[in-house]
Amino acid sequence: MEIPLLLATFGKSLLFAVATVLPIINPLATAPLFTTLTHGVHDAIRADLARRIGRNVAVLLTGATLVGSYVLDFFGVSLPIVRVAGGLVVASMAWRMLNAQQAADGDADQMAQAVTESNVRIRAFYPLTFPLTCGPGSIAVAITVGASLHTPRVTESLVTFSGAVLGMVLIGVLVALTYRYAGRLLRPLGEIGQIVFMRLMAFILLSIGVQILWDGVSALLRSV
Repeated sequence: MEIPLLLATFGKSLLFAVATVLPIINPLATAPLFTTLTHGVHDAIRADLARRIGRNVAVLLTGATLVGSYVLDFFGVSLPIVRVAGGLVVASMAWRMLNAQQAADGDADQMAQAVTESNVRIRAFYPLTFPLTCGPGSIAVAITVGASLHTPRVTESLVTFSGAVLGMVLIGVLVALTYRYAGRLLRPLGEIGQIVFMRLMAFILLSIGVQILWDGVSALLRSV
């Protein structure tokens, strides 16, 4: 393949990965939860948490994109089934977000006290990375992205997967930046505004989950 065509393929796969996975990750929707769960935490620890969460998200999404389809083949799971399962998980998570109550001040303070310099690495992965930021739905969508990038040509496959990996890394960087400056980004909204914003993002996420579910069901019906 010619270099301009390879660059176009690289850019297309990068945009495809970001446009597909970012609405599911949606760090703006989970930023209010992050600020609530880290209420009272020192700024240095919060910044370290944001960096670690962004790195964990990039690693999880990259791994799912690169090897997820092979894992599915090993267990004999088809891609439409993954779409159905991922859509159900995303829709379920969005539904819980729509109906979730704000965390009580005592719960937030308890969580803040539990996050310390000694256990920040553990807290950064669970629950702040998985499942709060990058849950089963996001991983299922990343697997779908990876499965759709396979091509018969080795060079083209390397280019497409390189673009997708860069897209996942960019998503991780965006998550880290959003969480790092979540307080400043959300402060103009106020407490009521944050609740309304989170509900709107949850509704959009619910719609995306239903779309993923429908795509999987449609593929299964066509195969009958």
